[in-house]
Amino acid sequence: MFKQKFYSLKTILSKDAQYNIIFGERSNGKTYSVLKYGLEKFCKTGEQTAIVRRWSEDFKGKRGSTMYQSLVNNHEIEKLTDGKWTDVYYYSGRWYLCKYNEKDERTLLEKPIAYGFALGSMEHDKSTSYPEITTILFDEFLTRTMYLPDEFILFMNVLSTIIRHRKNVKIFMLGNTVNKYCPYFNEMGLRHIKDMNVGDIDIYTYGNSDLKVAVEYCKPNKQGKESDTYFAFDNPKLSMITGGAWEVNIYPHCPIKYAPKDIKFTYFIIFDGEILQCEIIMKDNNNFTFIHRKTSPIKDIEKDLVYSTEYKPLPNWKRKINKPTTELEKKIALYFAKDKVFYQDNDVGEIVRNYLLWCGKEVK
Repeated sequence: MFKQKFYSLKTILSKDAQYNIIFGERSNGKTYSVLKYGLEKFCKTGEQTAIVRRWSEDFKGKRGSTMYQSLVNNHEIEKLTDGKWTDVYYYSGRWYLCKYNEKDERTLLEKPIAYGFALGSMEHDKSTSYPEITTILFDEFLTRTMYLPDEFILFMNVLSTIIRHRKNVKIFMLGNTVNKYCPYFNEMGLRHIKDMNVGDIDIYTYGNSDLKVAVEYCKPNKQGKESDTYFAFDNPKLSMITGGAWEVNIYPHCPIKYAPKDIKFTYFIIFDGEILQCEIIMKDNNNFTFIHRKTSPIKDIEKDLVYSTEYKPLPNWKRKINKPTTELEKKIALYFAKDKVFYQDNDVGEIVRNYLLWCGKEVK
């Protein structure tokens, strides 16, 4: 028999952190474990769970109604309530314990076990109090698509609405390894995410405060999953599904060899702590921009053209590459518009991709 070993919260809970950030392979039981943890607290003390997602659409229809389905299928509800309740009913952003009789008639526990919160509509929740919520689950906080503008601040506002003046709340932020260039990492000062190995748990503290953040790159199931057979193609993009590796696209590498005399202009991109050197190459009939890492500081920070998310009053310091204001910037933007951009390696491509997402440009 194939035996699946799912993720357990035991190790990260032993760190006693207010924030517990957990990322790893898909479908390894991260969400299941946190929902079960919150349900156990509800059954023992009546404490509730907040389920946070980016969009209100994440709770509509079957997305909301199936949130606890795995626990129902495994009879966890029945076990934790000694058979009094066997199912979970979802209605209007709330989840309730329930039970159905032989006529399919539903009996409902009036007190919700959990509430749903959407970052995109958090203004609607500000005036409500949630004193019994002690577990907050932000599921799929990592994404390869667009983050909301100032999303970290929106998330902090949601937490403020829920927590108020208490210190008994534990926050779980769960994600699949889809994108290691995430604004949350920078905003929370998590400087070593990209250096973590599978199985690591890093602890971050902040000055003299009691704040503690535990970050876990959770281990994949050593035995693999039965479903891995379906993703056994020779495609490195699929390793995040089968083994928990970071998802990385395949990007075009430099198509020709060139000499320094073929570099017609150099500019720089600074993003997520990385400095990239971008060179406009013209050789024979080839005309493109090549982007690679720069391991030393920029020599002339007041004259070289620099694109960065930072605000600086220097005239050479720009923010969004897709919003040019000079003829030179327009020519540079055309390289990206016409897919005439090549990269040192796939990681450099990922950095630029995430920078372009930050700029608000649709990318492939």
